[in-house]
Amino acid sequence: MALLYRHLRVHQIFGANTDVGKTVFATALVRASAHRGHNVLYLKPVSTGDIRDADDLYGCCVVSFAQSLQILITPWGSHVRRFTGGSSGRVEADCLFRYNEPVSPHLAVLRQGGSDQVSDGVLVNAIINRVSSYARNGSGAGHAYVETAGGVHSPTPSGSTQLDAYRPLFLPTILIGDPRLGGISSTISAYESLSLRGYIVDVLLLFREDYYQNWGYLTSYFAERGVSVTTIPPPPTRLSSREEDIASLEDYYKGISEPNPSGLSEVIAQLTGRHKSRLDELDSMPARTHTQIWWPFVQHSSVQSNSKSISVIDSAHKDHFSIYNDDHAPGSEETDSLLGYKFDGSASWWTQTLGHSNPTLTLAAARAAGRYGHVLFPQSTHLPALNLAETLLAGPGKGWASRVFYTDNGSTGMEVALKMALRAYTKKYPVEGDTKGDRAKRLGVLGLKGSYHGDTIGAMNACDAGDGVYTCEWHESKGFWFDPPSLKIREGRINITLPPSLREFASRSRVGEEDIMWVGARDSLNAVYDVERRLGTALAQVYRKFIEHSLGNIKTEIAALVLEPLVMGAGGMIFVDPLFQRVLVDVVRSRSPPTKPSTEGRWYGIPVIFDEVFVGTYRVGHQTASTVLGVHPDIAVYAKMLSGGLVPLATTLAKEEIFEAFVGKRKEQALLHGHSYTAYPVACEVANETLKQVEKLTESKGWGDARKKWTGEAVSEDPAKGTTRVWSFWDPEFVDELSKLELVKAVMTLGCVLAIEIDDGGRGYRSTAAREILDPIRDSDPSPTSPYSFGIHFRTLGDLGYFITNLNSERQVIAKVEKRILEVLRGP
Repeated sequence: MALLYRHLRVHQIFGANTDVGKTVFATALVRASAHRGHNVLYLKPVSTGDIRDADDLYGCCVVSFAQSLQILITPWGSHVRRFTGGSSGRVEADCLFRYNEPVSPHLAVLRQGGSDQVSDGVLVNAIINRVSSYARNGSGAGHAYVETAGGVHSPTPSGSTQLDAYRPLFLPTILIGDPRLGGISSTISAYESLSLRGYIVDVLLLFREDYYQNWGYLTSYFAERGVSVTTIPPPPTRLSSREEDIASLEDYYKGISEPNPSGLSEVIAQLTGRHKSRLDELDSMPARTHTQIWWPFVQHSSVQSNSKSISVIDSAHKDHFSIYNDDHAPGSEETDSLLGYKFDGSASWWTQTLGHSNPTLTLAAARAAGRYGHVLFPQSTHLPALNLAETLLAGPGKGWASRVFYTDNGSTGMEVALKMALRAYTKKYPVEGDTKGDRAKRLGVLGLKGSYHGDTIGAMNACDAGDGVYTCEWHESKGFWFDPPSLKIREGRINITLPPSLREFASRSRVGEEDIMWVGARDSLNAVYDVERRLGTALAQVYRKFIEHSLGNIKTEIAALVLEPLVMGAGGMIFVDPLFQRVLVDVVRSRSPPTKPSTEGRWYGIPVIFDEVFVGTYRVGHQTASTVLGVHPDIAVYAKMLSGGLVPLATTLAKEEIFEAFVGKRKEQALLHGHSYTAYPVACEVANETLKQVEKLTESKGWGDARKKWTGEAVSEDPAKGTTRVWSFWDPEFVDELSKLELVKAVMTLGCVLAIEIDDGGRGYRSTAAREILDPIRDSDPSPTSPYSFGIHFRTLGDLGYFITNLNSERQVIAKVEKRILEVLRGP
């Protein structure tokens, strides 16, 4: 669970540097809170230094504020408890992980042989557990302070920086500034590092050191950013007498903690006010949204303006949303957190690649924003766009593409692809007398029923009207669409489901049932995706004859083949038999058009477009579907995962011959299509970083382990053997068990994607069965083994529920999702 309570205000204390007085400020804040009558928890997650070196007051950690000013304090709570000013009964102080060596935690772990290393997940869980326990057991309103160690980027025991390790908690932050020489820079840098990761800084605190006077500059700087700054005098110089030293510190803490113009008492009121404002905002968001927002793909009459029917996302990190889930009346003293973790089961509408708020991608965006902002692109260039184009041409475009055209989303990327294809077709196959271009307006495309290429009109016209789900008043389907055979796993076996038209044609072709339905081992996912081997089967011949027969009866002049290769997403996660798509491409490339080519070109037949907006960039385990199909397109579109789900971006790749169709002497012969944010430098730089990180993942142990479960080998491609293997991040044993459940009609998976078809009598897209049956998985595991439990936020497509991981989702997270899905679908 995430940590947000009505009765308990929790803040995390970060330091701009080491030795800036975090524990002094924490002690003063604890005392000020207790003085106001609040119960207080002081928590130090990690501490280093031998506890035997400390007594009730002094320890081994030196905090220096000036050359002549030192105070020695223990980092694990004795100092905090001692100086509560008579309110020690209200204060609990705790440390979760201690290391003997007085060095950075990651180094302390190494010096102790590495056996005491604590993962970030364990560290975060321990914090959640301790604070949650305090919230449940505490009486009355309270305050909690979680003090970090060193500076914002100081390492945790695992070796990651604190900012990244503690990010799942998303606690409001108190930043302790640096009053020393160079402290202005370190304080601003710390603030920017916090901001880049989404942290909300409620207040800046620092010592009022009169020589450098950093507080003066920082007060002005942070005022412009809406962050209040409070300064207090530095601690007194350490005295030689222990008793005098204690008395001096007591007077110091009394002076800065109890109400007075130069103390921290007012800061307590500010922090409490910020806490209340956050709760008020979250409370009001559903109603405000309900009256002002127009959602896509939502029937508003079915949505109520309450927190149960509207997901209020407070933050997101890695695989999870942190969703506000207040089932209690405002002001109630409930002890449960108001935020809950939800696994992002749709990868945020299929966009996520490396998880939410990925710091590497955020920094890439900031890097490009700082260098360029936005710059116009026609007849210009910049390095992020050029580097990305070269990477794409050497990646998914290798061996066929020579040009990259930039747009900002998949639908507009497909609009460009269609314009490219139609122009290239008409130039290659001209018709005499068509001086006004009227012929082009009558051209159609060839595709598959259930396909979806976007919501812009041209992309919609390239799809079958179907049942009217993805249509509008201007929609005019232009072309012919095959009802494709699909793949489904039932009772642990993979089946090829033929549509009625194809089944009837196959029966007339006198091909045996076994030859039609399957060639090879029924239990092997890879057998059905071994397209090259299956090209010589009887089923391939049936497909070829059926396609040729159907094309012979089409009256519309077909100018392009448009495919979502392997998986048709929005149409219902339809896993198309790859053999059918391969044969379809082969047929249209060998088929003679109604007119002869104007010139001998290096491409033939009609242009082939691969819409890889959904499946591209390893969504289904491969960089491009071409690897599996064994054939390249003439035009391909990539979006969604391309830019890591951080910023919008789409690219349309094309062969040189397609590009040449737009080269001429007149401007109107050019591709007159563009957007203000074409080749947006920020998006291009994020995409470059995304692809770089993804390539590292392809060689990771996690990927190797997943591949091995499905294929027996840790690699998915073996050029020496000429083989390509398909695999999934979802466990094969889980998929097998899922396919045998009574409620499940079929299941299918590739790469990140898991599709579960619920048996509801065939109501299809308009069915609500999947949502109703799977709805309990929204709630957390009723008996979690860890406080870091989560529910599952998911979307459905009629009778089909689908779940999508990130490319770097941890196996333990996926395993928890698998467990919850099975628990719900098995039933009571």
